[in-house]
Amino acid sequence: MIVGVPREIKEGENRVGLTPAGARGLTADGHQVLVETGAGEQSGLADDEYVAHGAEIVDSADEVFERADMLVKVKEPQPSEYDKLRADQVLFTYLHLASEPDVTRILLERNVAAVAYETVERPDGSLPLLTPMSEVAGKMATQVGAELLLAHRGGRGILMGGVPGVPPADVVILGCGMVGTNAAKLAAGMGAHVTILDINHDRLRYLAEVMHGNVITVYSDEHTIHRAAGYADLLIGAVLIAGARAPTLVTGDMVRDMKTRSVIMDVAVDQGGCVETIRPTTHAEPTYIVHDVVHYGVPNMPAGVPRTSTYALCNATIPYVRKIATLGLDRAAEEDGAICKGINVRNGEIVHPAVAKAFEAR
Repeated sequence: MIVGVPREIKEGENRVGLTPAGARGLTADGHQVLVETGAGEQSGLADDEYVAHGAEIVDSADEVFERADMLVKVKEPQPSEYDKLRADQVLFTYLHLASEPDVTRILLERNVAAVAYETVERPDGSLPLLTPMSEVAGKMATQVGAELLLAHRGGRGILMGGVPGVPPADVVILGCGMVGTNAAKLAAGMGAHVTILDINHDRLRYLAEVMHGNVITVYSDEHTIHRAAGYADLLIGAVLIAGARAPTLVTGDMVRDMKTRSVIMDVAVDQGGCVETIRPTTHAEPTYIVHDVVHYGVPNMPAGVPRTSTYALCNATIPYVRKIATLGLDRAAEEDGAICKGINVRNGEIVHPAVAKAFEAR
């Protein structure tokens, strides 16, 4: 199979879909790897490294899209890439189609076989290709949130850990999955008061056992969310329903009742967001103000640390890339249920139940 890796063109996206080590694995399996020149540059990966590991460097994205049987990317196709997609071409990338109607329409019209990293799901319910970026995004939510609390960044002028005699920041985290847990670990390590809300009793019980002192767990409902939002200096939205649009948990009225110049980091913005007042922003212009509250809605947060993120992502994706390349998508899906669940669009139809439900609701 010919595996193509185009340079990412989404604003602020600095990751790349394959490392040189991944290229070596694919070529060792007998496949051909095409990498657009400069694709790995922002992740610190030079063209020469790909060549040394068996890849062919090509001059344009047009050539990658034209020749490749499978495209391995990081983000969903951008408008300038729509016309380059071919029927029966396999696209393996983050898609988040529940919040991307235009991309979904193009994939259906072009009869692309689209496999989404975020819905590749093991029998135990774990999401192996979402996990590494969730770990990065969770830690970044706290790290960036701490910076946005600085007065010159528009925040309340609060130090996360406080100092003797002055209390630390109150960090409220909605969701205790991979994003929320990593956000909580870093916030707690910085000395903040941390409140984690979720509806999963087992998960809350586990976190209560392993995270002590400055971390409390609270069952999530409308009342407890409103109360916690009211005392939050930093509120992190970390809610995920695989393949589906994120539920709105924080209403505009709740945001209105938050502290002046408090900060909202909605990591779920790539799935529509769990805060009613959130909208997608960019790394170049990451924040805006609503009801005197700073909102951060960058949907591709891990692109801010591309070298870490590229290696973390590709370490997880390459076994699936190699399996699909070697067996073909249909057989790979038959043999591996995780890949089967990753397929969102096939033969001109939406085949993932959560994605289909999201579009039925439109």
